[in-house]
Formats: sequence, C-alpha cells, structure tokens
Amino acid sequence: MVAAGELIWIALRPLLRLVLCGSCGYALTKADILPAVSVRGVGQISLNVTIPCLMFSKMVPAFTSENIGAFGPAILICIIYQILGLLLAWITKKIFWIPHRFRWGIVVAGGWGNYGDIPIAVIMSICGNEPFNGTADQDVAVAYVSIFILYYMLTFFFLGGSKICGWDFIGPDVEPEDVRENLKQKRRAVLPGIFSRNSKRQSASHDTEEQISEKQDTADPSVIRQRPKTDRHVSFGGADDVPEAYSSPPSVQSPEGTLVHPPSRPLTPVRETPLLPAPGPVSRRATRAKQILALSRNFLTPASVTMVFSIVIALVKPLKALFVPVADFAMPTAPDGEPPLAFIYDFATFMGAASVPLGLICLGSALARLNVPRSQWRTLPLGAIMTMAIGKMILMPVLGVLICTGLIHANVIWKDDKVLQFVCIFFSCLPTATTQVLVTQVYSNTGSAEHLAPFLIPQYIIMLLSMTALSAYTLQMLF
Repeated sequence: MVAAGELIWIALRPLLRLVLCGSCGYALTKADILPAVSVRGVGQISLNVTIPCLMFSKMVPAFTSENIGAFGPAILICIIYQILGLLLAWITKKIFWIPHRFRWGIVVAGGWGNYGDIPIAVIMSICGNEPFNGTADQDVAVAYVSIFILYYMLTFFFLGGSKICGWDFIGPDVEPEDVRENLKQKRRAVLPGIFSRNSKRQSASHDTEEQISEKQDTADPSVIRQRPKTDRHVSFGGADDVPEAYSSPPSVQSPEGTLVHPPSRPLTPVRETPLLPAPGPVSRRATRAKQILALSRNFLTPASVTMVFSIVIALVKPLKALFVPVADFAMPTAPDGEPPLAFIYDFATFMGAASVPLGLICLGSALARLNVPRSQWRTLPLGAIMTMAIGKMILMPVLGVLICTGLIHANVIWKDDKVLQFVCIFFSCLPTATTQVLVTQVYSNTGSAEHLAPFLIPQYIIMLLSMTALSAYTLQMLF
C-alpha cells in the first residue's frame, strides 16, 4: 500500500515536467523567437521521424501474443469515450448558445481529445517508475497508448472527422443575437410554461438557423443579415501568417504530432475575381478513385505505417529476434553479441527520446498563440465554455473510472494488467486536441480560430488539477 502523499507526488511529477517543457515553447513564442513556420518544421520532424521511432522502439519489445488482445478493450474504450464526448457536446449545444461559426466545431471539441503528447509524456513517466515495474511497464504502456493514437488518426483523418470543422464556414454568417433568440424559441417550444413570461419578446422576423441554411442558395444577399467583418478575432498565428484567401489548403502539423490534410474546398475570396468556366463532366469511376487515393494518403502516414509494421514484427518471432533478444528463439548475433539489426532498434530508441519534448514545446507554442482579450469575455458563450470544461475535465474522468471499473470486473479489461487499466482510465481526462485549431485555421476565411480558443484555455487550466487527482486515485485503486 503506497502512502497518499507519495501517490500525489507520483501523479504530479510528470505534470510538472509537462508544464516546464510546454513553458519553454510558450516563452519562446511570446519572445518572438519561435515563429509559426519553425513550429510547423518541428512538427514535421516529430511526425515523420521521432514519433515513428518512439512507437517502433516501444511496440517491438512490448507486444507479444499474450498481450496483443489489449487491442479489443482499448478500441472499446476509445469508442465509449468518443460517444460520451459527442453526447456532452450535443447537450451543451442544445442548452447553451453557440456561435454560428462554431456550431459544428463544438462537436469536434467534444469527440476528439489530445491523444498525442500529453498522454505519452505523463504515462511514460508514471509507468516507468514505482509502483510499476520500470522500463518493461513503460514499454507496454506506450504500446497501449499507440492503439489510442491509431484510433484517433483513423477517425479524425482517414474517416473524415476533420471535415466537420469546415461545416462551420458554409453559408452566411448569423448574428449572435439571432442565435440566442433562436435558442430561446426552441426552449419555448419544448417548455412553454417556463418561458411564458417572455412571450411578448418573440419576434416573427427571426428565421431559425435551419431556415437560413435552406435559403442560403436562393435568397438575395441583401436580405440575409450578415455579420460585418471586424478586426476582433483570436488569431493562432501572427499577423503575417494570415493569408488573404485560401485556394488550396496546405498540410499542417499538429502539436500532437499528427499531419493534417484538410480537403480543399471553395472559400469566399477577399477580392473580386472573374468567374472560371465550369469543369467538364467527371466519370463516377474517376471520382471514386480520387476519393480512395485521398483516404489512402490520410492513413499512409509514417506513424500509422510504423505502427502496423511494428505489430507484425513484434508478433513474428523470427522478425522480432532480428531487432531485440527473444528468450525462446535462437538467432545468429552480430560481432558484438547483439541481434543483427539491433543498431536499427538503438537508432529508433535514440531518436524516439526526442519525441515527447518536441511535442510539448509545440503544444506550449500553440497555447501561446491563443489570445482572448479581456474585453471580449463578456460577449463569449460562458455557459457553453464552462460546461465543456467541467464536462471533459471533471465529469468524464468520473465516468471513466466507473466504466473501466465495470469492465475490469467483467474481465473485459484484464484484471492482472495494471498498465492497461491505468492507460484506459487516464484517457478519460484529456482536453480538446489543439489539432483542431490548425484545422479550423485552414477552413476559416481569416486564418483564425476565434471561437475555439476560449473553449481550450479553461480545459488546459483545469487539466493540471483533475489529471493529478485522477492519476493519484487510479494508482491508489490499483496498488
């Protein structure tokens, strides 16, 4: 039995390291030493080199025929957490008003969390020390984390979750006052007695969001009430980083180490441009081929390909014995007595060690670029912001403990695998991924993410307390 103070320190120590690493990126960005283009370069290094090396160095020795069955419980937990997050976002959207240009972004904010640098940094630190079994449990923990990362990449990029961010920028803008009035009308329709006192304030001149969306293709632009363009926005990058118009969105690198390939789509140009002739007819077969090619590119990233090959190598003993010693398999050795390809494994271990620090620096840089002036807080959807923050960082961990405990008792999550239990519970306490900021920037006309920033900041502040409490409680429950 580990003392309570020791458990709290074990849970807090990796978060302190996370904060210090992230603070380096934050300070460098605020000092204008680390520009956005440099962060994207570091992100590309992380995505294409260090993260694949980290996965290979941890998965090859960790996965065996005995524990590969953890794929099933891990994927089940991913699905449950995502459904709960989507449900939280849907309830928040129904109760509180959401800016029109964030009506779909909140769905992404609820359904996808930061499955990259934060869990790797914290879980590696906790599982690499007592009361766990050092390096052996650390390797297994990172291997389990890779399952969650693979699920994130499949759902967010390969299956098109990132495209949901672009739905916010289809159609004309709607004033916040109109959005709030539409929400009040919906409330009156469901609970007429509660809102009967305000019945005199109903106005027949306000169309609902659905009516505006249906009329956007036929209505006269002079009739639709559009929000005037102002300089009030929350920019993710500096002023020089915001392009005037997007014609073909480039690939961007997320702080979580994930390459974003948003599909290109026509956006409202800033300047008037001559109309181009309509493209000729395209065969259905050619269209399907392009769609399949696009999906393949989204999946065939170095990280995902490395995960697949690492699992194959880990489960096939002759292949595994080429890189690491295997107890019950004889393999000719190199002159130094190590396996023939041990130098590749050493390279992967060496390069993989840089993955977590680089990812945390990018995360700190991303948070440094989120700026919400104090004068704007009164005009923000504070009810929705706090509901999402409390729901994701406090309610979700409670549900995660209850769900995982039930699955452990049902032997869906193995009772003897404490590493798997800890990883599954820990993933219930993750804030919204900063990848969404980059994707939103690409889709927006201004290159900004003004509505997302206020939702992210409270989550990452609460995370320091809730993640410490959850880790300490989980360790106490397991040991």
